[in-house]
Amino acid sequence: MTTDSPLHVGIALEGAGWHPAAWREPSSRPDELFTPEYWTDIVRIADRGGVDFATIEDSFALQSSRPFGPDSRLDEVRGRLDALLLAARLAPVTDRIGLIPTVTTTHTEPFHVSKAVATLDYASLGRAGWQPKVSGRADEARHVGRREIPEVESIDDPRLWETAEELFAEAADVVKVVRRLWDSWEDDAEIRDASTDRFLDADKLHTVDFSSDRFTVRGPSITPRPPQGQPVVAALAHAALPYRFAAASADLVFVTPGDLASAAAILAEVRDAETAVGREGEPLRVYADILVLLDTGERAADRLVRLDALGRELTSDTRIFTGSAAELADEIAALGALGYAGVRLRPGVVTDDLPRIAEDLVPELRRRELLADSDEPVSLRARLGLPTTVPNRYASALA
Repeated sequence: MTTDSPLHVGIALEGAGWHPAAWREPSSRPDELFTPEYWTDIVRIADRGGVDFATIEDSFALQSSRPFGPDSRLDEVRGRLDALLLAARLAPVTDRIGLIPTVTTTHTEPFHVSKAVATLDYASLGRAGWQPKVSGRADEARHVGRREIPEVESIDDPRLWETAEELFAEAADVVKVVRRLWDSWEDDAEIRDASTDRFLDADKLHTVDFSSDRFTVRGPSITPRPPQGQPVVAALAHAALPYRFAAASADLVFVTPGDLASAAAILAEVRDAETAVGREGEPLRVYADILVLLDTGERAADRLVRLDALGRELTSDTRIFTGSAAELADEIAALGALGYAGVRLRPGVVTDDLPRIAEDLVPELRRRELLADSDEPVSLRARLGLPTTVPNRYASALA
Protein backbone atom coordinates (compact mmCIF):
# COMPACT_ATOMS: atom_id res chain seq x y z
CA MET A 1 0.00 0.00 0.00
CA THR A 2 1.19 3.53 -0.75
CA THR A 3 -0.12 6.96 0.14
CA ASP A 4 -0.11 10.16 -1.93
CA SER A 5 2.52 11.63 0.41
CA PRO A 6 4.83 9.87 2.84
CA LEU A 7 3.68 9.36 6.40
CA HIS A 8 5.73 10.47 9.37
CA VAL A 9 6.52 8.83 12.69
CA GLY A 10 7.28 10.70 15.87
CA ILE A 11 7.80 9.62 19.45
CA ALA A 12 6.57 11.19 22.68
CA LEU A 13 9.11 10.90 25.46
CA GLU A 14 8.00 10.80 29.09
CA GLY A 15 10.59 9.67 31.66
CA ALA A 16 11.02 5.90 31.65
CA GLY A 17 7.91 5.43 29.52
CA TRP A 18 4.17 5.90 29.53
CA HIS A 19 3.37 2.86 31.66
CA PRO A 20 3.40 3.80 35.36
CA ALA A 21 5.66 0.80 36.13
CA ALA A 22 8.06 1.35 33.22
CA TRP A 23 10.90 2.36 35.54
CA ARG A 24 10.78 -1.06 37.21
CA GLU A 25 11.70 -3.03 34.08
CA PRO A 26 15.20 -4.58 34.07
CA SER A 27 16.19 -2.59 30.97
CA SER A 28 15.12 0.75 32.43
CA ARG A 29 17.68 3.06 33.97
CA PRO A 30 15.82 4.80 36.80
CA ASP A 31 19.02 6.03 38.43
CA GLU A 32 19.89 7.85 35.16
CA LEU A 33 16.55 9.47 34.32
CA PHE A 34 17.87 12.92 35.16
CA THR A 35 21.20 12.55 33.36
CA PRO A 36 22.14 13.74 29.87
CA GLU A 37 23.53 10.29 29.07
CA TYR A 38 20.11 8.64 29.39
CA TRP A 39 18.38 11.15 27.14
CA THR A 40 21.21 11.22 24.63
CA ASP A 41 21.14 7.43 24.34
CA ILE A 42 17.40 7.15 23.77
CA VAL A 43 17.11 10.06 21.34
CA ARG A 44 20.07 8.77 19.34
CA ILE A 45 18.26 5.44 18.96
CA ALA A 46 15.34 7.31 17.45
CA ASP A 47 17.62 9.53 15.37
CA ARG A 48 19.55 6.63 13.85
CA GLY A 49 16.37 4.60 13.43
CA GLY A 50 14.62 7.06 11.14
CA VAL A 51 12.07 8.53 13.56
CA ASP A 52 11.11 11.97 12.26
CA PHE A 53 10.68 13.89 15.50
CA ALA A 54 10.67 13.54 19.26
CA THR A 55 8.42 15.50 21.59
CA ILE A 56 9.47 15.87 25.22
CA GLU A 57 6.83 16.13 27.93
CA ASP A 58 6.95 18.91 30.50
CA SER A 59 4.75 20.58 33.06
CA PHE A 60 4.81 22.95 36.02
CA ALA A 61 3.67 20.07 38.23
CA LEU A 62 4.92 16.64 39.18
CA GLN A 63 3.42 13.72 37.33
CA SER A 64 0.19 12.50 38.93
CA SER A 65 -2.33 9.68 38.63
CA ARG A 66 -5.03 12.30 39.18
CA PRO A 67 -6.07 14.55 36.28
CA PHE A 68 -6.61 17.78 38.22
CA GLY A 69 -4.10 17.73 41.05
CA PRO A 70 -1.17 16.02 42.75
CA ASP A 71 -1.23 12.53 44.21
CA SER A 72 0.76 10.89 47.00
CA ARG A 73 2.04 7.82 45.15
CA LEU A 74 5.62 6.77 45.79
CA ASP A 75 5.77 3.82 43.36
CA GLU A 76 5.89 5.84 40.12
CA VAL A 77 8.40 8.22 38.51
CA ARG A 78 8.10 11.78 39.76
CA GLY A 79 10.24 14.66 38.57
CA ARG A 80 11.33 16.10 35.23
CA LEU A 81 14.11 17.94 33.49
CA ASP A 82 13.16 21.13 31.67
CA ALA A 83 12.12 19.99 28.19
CA LEU A 84 13.38 23.03 26.30
CA LEU A 85 16.78 23.00 27.99
CA LEU A 86 17.01 19.26 27.45
CA ALA A 87 16.27 19.66 23.74
CA ALA A 88 19.11 22.18 23.52
CA ARG A 89 21.43 19.57 25.05
CA LEU A 90 20.26 16.95 22.55
CA ALA A 91 20.52 19.17 19.48
CA PRO A 92 24.30 18.97 18.89
CA VAL A 93 24.48 15.19 19.46
CA THR A 94 21.77 14.30 16.94
CA ASP A 95 21.74 14.67 13.16
CA ARG A 96 18.27 14.45 11.63
CA ILE A 97 15.52 14.08 14.22
CA GLY A 98 13.26 17.05 14.96
CA LEU A 99 13.15 18.20 18.59
CA ILE A 100 9.81 19.47 19.91
CA PRO A 101 9.85 20.30 23.63
CA THR A 102 6.66 21.07 25.54
CA VAL A 103 6.53 24.62 26.90
CA THR A 104 3.77 26.00 29.10
CA THR A 105 2.12 29.17 27.84
CA THR A 106 0.37 29.99 31.11
CA HIS A 107 3.24 30.87 33.43
CA THR A 108 6.07 31.78 31.06
CA GLU A 109 6.93 34.99 29.24
CA PRO A 110 6.40 34.80 25.47
CA PHE A 111 9.54 36.84 24.80
CA HIS A 112 11.62 34.23 26.66
CA VAL A 113 9.89 31.38 24.80
CA SER A 114 10.53 33.06 21.46
CA LYS A 115 14.26 33.51 21.91
CA ALA A 116 14.69 30.08 23.56
CA VAL A 117 13.01 28.21 20.70
CA ALA A 118 14.87 30.34 18.16
CA THR A 119 18.11 29.42 19.93
CA LEU A 120 17.14 25.74 19.79
CA ASP A 121 16.61 26.15 16.05
CA TYR A 122 20.14 27.51 15.71
CA ALA A 123 21.61 24.79 17.95
CA SER A 124 19.87 22.03 15.96
CA LEU A 125 20.55 23.58 12.53
CA GLY A 126 16.87 24.00 11.79
CA ARG A 127 15.30 21.00 13.55
CA ALA A 128 13.37 22.82 16.27
CA GLY A 129 9.74 23.04 17.19
CA TRP A 130 7.72 23.52 20.34
CA GLN A 131 4.47 22.28 21.79
CA PRO A 132 2.53 25.02 23.59
CA LYS A 133 0.67 23.70 26.63
CA VAL A 134 -1.78 25.39 28.96
CA SER A 135 -1.38 24.90 32.72
CA GLY A 136 -4.83 24.47 34.20
CA ARG A 137 -4.02 23.08 37.64
CA ALA A 138 -4.20 25.13 40.82
CA ASP A 139 -0.98 23.65 42.22
CA GLU A 140 0.92 24.77 39.12
CA ALA A 141 -0.36 28.31 39.52
CA ARG A 142 0.81 28.36 43.14
CA HIS A 143 4.39 27.67 42.02
CA VAL A 144 4.42 31.03 40.28
CA GLY A 145 1.97 33.06 42.37
CA ARG A 146 0.83 35.48 39.68
CA ARG A 147 -2.71 34.22 39.23
CA GLU A 148 -5.31 31.97 40.80
CA ILE A 149 -6.71 28.90 39.10
CA PRO A 150 -9.67 27.18 40.77
CA GLU A 151 -9.36 23.74 42.33
CA VAL A 152 -11.55 21.30 40.40
CA GLU A 153 -12.21 17.62 40.90
CA SER A 154 -14.38 16.74 37.92
CA ILE A 155 -14.57 17.38 34.22
CA ASP A 156 -18.19 18.41 34.84
CA ASP A 157 -17.18 21.40 36.96
CA PRO A 158 -18.16 24.49 34.91
CA ARG A 159 -15.18 26.39 36.32
CA LEU A 160 -12.92 23.98 34.44
CA TRP A 161 -14.29 25.03 31.08
CA GLU A 162 -14.41 28.72 31.96
CA THR A 163 -10.73 28.53 32.89
CA ALA A 164 -9.92 26.51 29.79
CA GLU A 165 -11.48 29.15 27.52
CA GLU A 166 -9.32 31.81 29.15
CA LEU A 167 -6.13 29.73 29.05
CA PHE A 168 -6.48 28.69 25.43
CA ALA A 169 -7.21 32.27 24.38
CA GLU A 170 -4.04 33.30 26.20
CA ALA A 171 -2.11 30.45 24.55
CA ALA A 172 -3.24 31.65 21.13
CA ASP A 173 -1.92 35.12 21.98
CA VAL A 174 1.38 33.63 23.15
CA VAL A 175 1.87 31.73 19.90
CA LYS A 176 0.91 34.81 17.92
CA VAL A 177 3.47 37.04 19.61
CA VAL A 178 6.18 34.34 19.50
CA ARG A 179 5.68 34.03 15.74
CA ARG A 180 5.84 37.80 15.35
CA LEU A 181 9.05 37.99 17.35
CA TRP A 182 10.60 35.34 15.10
CA ASP A 183 9.82 37.65 12.18
CA SER A 184 11.00 40.81 13.92
CA TRP A 185 14.43 40.43 12.30
CA GLU A 186 14.34 40.29 8.52
CA ASP A 187 16.48 37.55 7.03
CA ASP A 188 19.13 40.01 5.82
CA ALA A 189 19.08 42.29 8.88
CA GLU A 190 22.68 41.37 9.71
CA ILE A 191 25.09 43.24 7.43
CA ARG A 192 28.33 42.29 9.22
CA ASP A 193 30.36 44.77 7.18
CA ALA A 194 33.48 45.71 9.14
CA SER A 195 34.56 48.20 6.47
CA THR A 196 31.50 50.37 7.16
CA ASP A 197 31.24 49.59 10.89
CA ARG A 198 27.73 48.24 10.36
CA PHE A 199 26.72 44.91 11.86
CA LEU A 200 22.95 45.47 11.66
CA ASP A 201 20.54 47.29 9.41
CA ALA A 202 18.28 48.95 11.97
CA ASP A 203 15.55 49.42 9.36
CA LYS A 204 15.20 45.64 9.18
CA LEU A 205 14.44 45.16 12.86
CA HIS A 206 10.78 45.61 13.73
CA THR A 207 8.76 46.14 16.87
CA VAL A 208 5.76 43.86 17.32
CA ASP A 209 3.79 46.09 19.74
CA PHE A 210 1.57 43.29 20.98
CA SER A 211 -0.82 43.78 23.90
CA SER A 212 -3.26 41.39 25.51
CA ASP A 213 -5.02 41.10 28.86
CA ARG A 214 -2.05 39.21 30.30
CA PHE A 215 1.08 40.65 28.70
CA THR A 216 2.55 43.35 26.51
CA VAL A 217 5.53 42.78 24.22
CA ARG A 218 7.20 45.51 22.20
CA GLY A 219 10.09 43.70 20.54
CA PRO A 220 12.09 43.26 18.44
CA SER A 221 13.59 39.96 19.52
CA ILE A 222 17.20 39.90 20.63
CA THR A 223 17.76 36.72 18.58
CA PRO A 224 18.00 36.83 14.77
CA ARG A 225 15.27 35.13 12.77
CA PRO A 226 15.60 31.33 13.25
CA PRO A 227 17.05 29.17 10.45
CA GLN A 228 13.58 27.81 9.61
CA GLY A 229 12.04 31.27 9.70
CA GLN A 230 9.18 29.80 11.66
CA PRO A 231 10.05 26.72 13.78
CA VAL A 232 7.31 24.10 13.89
CA VAL A 233 4.42 24.66 16.31
CA ALA A 234 2.60 21.54 17.52
CA ALA A 235 -0.39 21.07 19.82
CA LEU A 236 -2.10 18.21 21.64
CA ALA A 237 -5.89 18.34 21.35
CA HIS A 238 -8.74 16.20 22.68
CA ALA A 239 -11.86 18.30 22.12
CA ALA A 240 -13.44 21.19 20.22
CA LEU A 241 -11.71 24.01 22.14
CA PRO A 242 -8.13 22.73 21.66
CA TYR A 243 -8.97 21.72 18.08
CA ARG A 244 -9.79 25.38 17.40
CA PHE A 245 -6.60 26.47 19.15
CA ALA A 246 -4.54 24.10 17.02
CA ALA A 247 -6.33 25.15 13.84
CA ALA A 248 -5.60 28.82 14.54
CA SER A 249 -2.08 28.52 15.93
CA ALA A 250 -0.25 25.27 15.05
CA ASP A 251 1.35 23.46 12.15
CA LEU A 252 0.76 19.98 13.62
CA VAL A 253 -1.88 18.63 15.96
CA PHE A 254 -1.67 15.40 17.95
CA VAL A 255 -5.09 13.84 18.50
CA THR A 256 -6.19 10.83 20.53
CA PRO A 257 -8.48 8.40 18.66
CA GLY A 258 -9.48 5.11 20.27
CA ASP A 259 -10.11 3.26 16.99
CA LEU A 260 -10.45 3.89 13.27
CA ALA A 261 -14.06 5.05 13.54
CA SER A 262 -13.16 7.70 16.12
CA ALA A 263 -10.07 8.58 14.08
CA ALA A 264 -12.29 9.43 11.10
CA ALA A 265 -14.65 11.44 13.28
CA ILE A 266 -11.81 13.38 14.92
CA LEU A 267 -10.27 14.21 11.56
CA ALA A 268 -13.61 15.66 10.47
CA GLU A 269 -13.80 17.71 13.68
CA VAL A 270 -10.33 19.10 13.09
CA ARG A 271 -11.24 20.13 9.54
CA ASP A 272 -14.42 21.77 10.86
CA ALA A 273 -12.29 23.67 13.39
CA GLU A 274 -10.06 24.93 10.55
CA THR A 275 -13.16 26.28 8.81
CA ALA A 276 -14.51 27.79 12.02
CA VAL A 277 -11.33 29.81 12.69
CA GLY A 278 -10.84 30.73 9.04
CA ARG A 279 -7.47 29.01 8.68
CA GLU A 280 -5.64 29.99 5.51
CA GLY A 281 -2.63 28.54 3.73
CA GLU A 282 -1.29 25.13 4.68
CA PRO A 283 -3.79 22.68 6.19
CA LEU A 284 -3.17 21.49 9.73
CA ARG A 285 -1.16 18.27 9.75
CA VAL A 286 -2.99 15.75 11.94
CA TYR A 287 -1.12 13.01 13.82
CA ALA A 288 -2.70 10.19 15.80
CA ASP A 289 -1.22 9.43 19.20
CA ILE A 290 -0.84 5.71 20.00
CA LEU A 291 0.56 4.32 23.24
CA VAL A 292 2.54 1.26 22.20
CA LEU A 293 3.90 -1.88 23.79
CA LEU A 294 5.50 -4.02 21.10
CA ASP A 295 6.44 -7.67 21.06
CA THR A 296 9.98 -8.20 22.29
CA GLY A 297 11.19 -11.59 23.52
CA GLU A 298 7.91 -11.48 25.42
CA ARG A 299 4.47 -10.97 23.89
CA ALA A 300 3.38 -7.37 24.29
CA ALA A 301 0.02 -8.41 25.76
CA ASP A 302 1.82 -10.46 28.40
CA ARG A 303 4.15 -7.56 29.14
CA LEU A 304 1.16 -5.30 29.73
CA VAL A 305 -0.46 -7.76 32.15
CA ARG A 306 2.80 -8.16 34.04
CA LEU A 307 3.44 -4.41 34.24
CA ASP A 308 -0.13 -3.72 35.34
CA ALA A 309 0.33 -6.19 38.19
CA LEU A 310 3.27 -4.18 39.55
CA GLY A 311 1.16 -1.20 40.54
CA ARG A 312 -1.43 0.96 38.82
CA GLU A 313 -2.99 -0.39 35.64
CA LEU A 314 -2.18 1.49 32.47
CA THR A 315 -4.89 3.89 31.35
CA SER A 316 -4.62 6.42 28.56
CA ASP A 317 -6.42 9.23 26.78
CA THR A 318 -5.65 7.45 23.51
CA ARG A 319 -5.40 3.99 21.94
CA ILE A 320 -3.23 1.44 23.74
CA PHE A 321 -1.67 -0.92 21.20
CA THR A 322 -0.09 -4.27 22.04
CA GLY A 323 1.30 -6.52 19.33
CA SER A 324 3.92 -6.85 16.64
CA ALA A 325 5.55 -4.15 14.55
CA ALA A 326 3.79 -5.53 11.46
CA GLU A 327 0.39 -5.27 13.17
CA LEU A 328 1.12 -1.71 14.22
CA ALA A 329 2.18 -0.92 10.65
CA ASP A 330 -1.26 -2.12 9.51
CA GLU A 331 -2.92 0.39 11.85
CA ILE A 332 -0.64 3.22 10.75
CA ALA A 333 -1.39 2.44 7.11
CA ALA A 334 -5.12 2.58 7.84
CA LEU A 335 -4.72 5.98 9.52
CA GLY A 336 -2.77 7.23 6.51
CA ALA A 337 -5.58 6.09 4.23
CA LEU A 338 -8.00 8.20 6.29
CA GLY A 339 -5.88 11.29 5.73
CA TYR A 340 -3.61 11.40 8.77
CA ALA A 341 -0.12 12.84 8.24
CA GLY A 342 1.36 10.20 10.54
CA VAL A 343 1.51 9.02 14.12
CA ARG A 344 3.15 10.02 17.36
CA LEU A 345 4.00 6.92 19.35
CA ARG A 346 4.19 6.89 23.13
CA PRO A 347 6.55 4.05 24.16
CA GLY A 348 5.14 2.09 27.10
CA VAL A 349 8.70 1.34 28.26
CA VAL A 350 11.20 3.59 26.52
CA THR A 351 14.19 1.25 26.76
CA ASP A 352 12.21 -1.71 25.38
CA ASP A 353 9.71 -0.19 22.97
CA LEU A 354 11.78 2.57 21.38
CA PRO A 355 14.37 0.11 19.98
CA ARG A 356 11.53 -1.95 18.52
CA ILE A 357 10.05 1.17 16.90
CA ALA A 358 13.43 2.07 15.38
CA GLU A 359 14.59 -1.42 14.41
CA ASP A 360 11.32 -3.18 13.52
CA LEU A 361 8.51 -0.71 12.84
CA VAL A 362 10.30 1.95 10.77
CA PRO A 363 11.88 -0.65 8.41
CA GLU A 364 8.49 -2.34 8.05
CA LEU A 365 6.82 0.95 7.11
CA ARG A 366 9.59 1.68 4.62
CA ARG A 367 9.23 -1.78 3.11
CA ARG A 368 5.58 -0.89 2.48
CA GLU A 369 6.63 2.45 0.95
CA LEU A 370 4.70 4.39 3.57
CA LEU A 371 7.64 6.49 4.79
CA ALA A 372 10.06 8.75 2.99
CA ASP A 373 13.33 7.01 2.11
CA SER A 374 15.68 9.91 2.78
CA ASP A 375 17.62 10.12 6.02
CA GLU A 376 19.61 13.18 4.95
CA PRO A 377 19.77 15.99 7.51
CA VAL A 378 17.18 18.61 6.57
CA SER A 379 15.11 21.12 8.48
CA LEU A 380 12.17 19.85 10.48
CA ARG A 381 9.81 21.79 8.24
CA ALA A 382 11.27 20.06 5.18
CA ARG A 383 11.14 16.65 6.83
CA LEU A 384 7.46 17.05 7.65
CA GLY A 385 6.50 18.42 4.26
CA LEU A 386 5.86 21.98 5.44
CA PRO A 387 6.88 24.94 3.26
CA THR A 388 10.56 25.65 3.78
CA THR A 389 10.39 29.24 2.57
CA VAL A 390 8.29 31.22 5.04
CA PRO A 391 7.82 34.88 4.11
CA ASN A 392 8.64 37.39 6.83
CA ARG A 393 5.44 39.30 7.60
CA TYR A 394 7.29 42.57 8.16
CA ALA A 395 9.50 42.35 5.09
CA SER A 396 6.53 41.59 2.84
CA ALA A 397 4.57 44.47 4.37
CA LEU A 398 7.36 46.90 3.49
CA ALA A 399 8.15 45.50 0.04
